[in-house]
Amino acid sequence: MPTVIDIDDLANRVGEHLGYSGWQTITQERVNLFADATGDHQWIHVDPERAKAGPFGGPIAHGYLTLSLIPVLLGEVVVVEGITMGVNYGANKVRLPAPVPVGSELRLGLTLAGVEEVAGGAQVTLDAVLEVKDAPKPSCVAQVVYRFYR
Repeated sequence: MPTVIDIDDLANRVGEHLGYSGWQTITQERVNLFADATGDHQWIHVDPERAKAGPFGGPIAHGYLTLSLIPVLLGEVVVVEGITMGVNYGANKVRLPAPVPVGSELRLGLTLAGVEEVAGGAQVTLDAVLEVKDAPKPSCVAQVVYRFYR
């Protein structure tokens, strides 16, 4: 169940951990579709047989595929009410400290890091952590920025 916050209450919630998404299985099909969409067909992602002998013992998701799941999973963590639209405004920092093996489960955790008023709405900074189930390190740590408009 997502955390629900009215746009006018966002500033009062800065520093709050908003929760976690559900677990999402990373399939070879999803990795292959991402490779097709981006043109990145490196063997470590799309050749399961060759990847078995590689440094991770099997294929892994693209780092940018992992990052791209933040907007997909965000709605499972937080819903901002009182808005007409929300847009991805960018990222201040992105790190990919650990691989995401194909077949693993991934989830998103979010903390509300900052809020600034902008014309017609609010600019929201979120600390995002994507973690693989039972892995010792997160797979992606990012500070992402969204704009929500009234």
